[in-house]
Amino acid sequence: MAHTLHIGDLPSGFVPNSVVAIDTESMGLHPARDRLCLVQFSNGDGTAHIVQLPVGSTESAPVLEGILSDPGILKVFHFARADIAMLRHRFGVSTEPVYCTKIASRLCRTYTGEHGLKAVLKDCVGIEIAKEQQASDWGSDHLTQEQVDYAASDVLHLHEAREELNRRLAREGRMELAEACFEFLPVRARLDLEGWPNKDIFAH
Repeated sequence: MAHTLHIGDLPSGFVPNSVVAIDTESMGLHPARDRLCLVQFSNGDGTAHIVQLPVGSTESAPVLEGILSDPGILKVFHFARADIAMLRHRFGVSTEPVYCTKIASRLCRTYTGEHGLKAVLKDCVGIEIAKEQQASDWGSDHLTQEQVDYAASDVLHLHEAREELNRRLAREGRMELAEACFEFLPVRARLDLEGWPNKDIFAH
């Protein structure tokens, strides 16, 4: 499996498939406070492209942003809510359409309370991934090989996971519900950014 590191944006020659797996790494979970450091992409072909955003960088990334906003490209995330909020804050674009393997897992893997990426991939794809680098310093100018391998592993298997989760959603009669949740995700991320991260605005 190949991992390619790019600085600032994907190359202009990058051709996305109609379904692209995406993940991000940042300095924390608060978009207004914590810097976005990496954006990872995979076409599902065994290759991960990793964009590193240098400290202080505020430039646009036309290729990356074009993929995020292209209505003809389905973007697959695990815990899309956090990623698309971070991407919207950094690049000012709404990422859609999207698919979230965490939401899909919660809707069809109701026999377990474990819906992290590691558990989903083990159950749905039969692959074990290491998570030791999850809390490492992603803001470093020089990433270790272990960090690059970890970042790549978060997108390399999402296509397979989506296929299996779709099979289970269809089996349980919850595909329509899942699609409605995915469609709402960009709005949910916007609510997070604009001050309603934990408040249920639908409550009485």
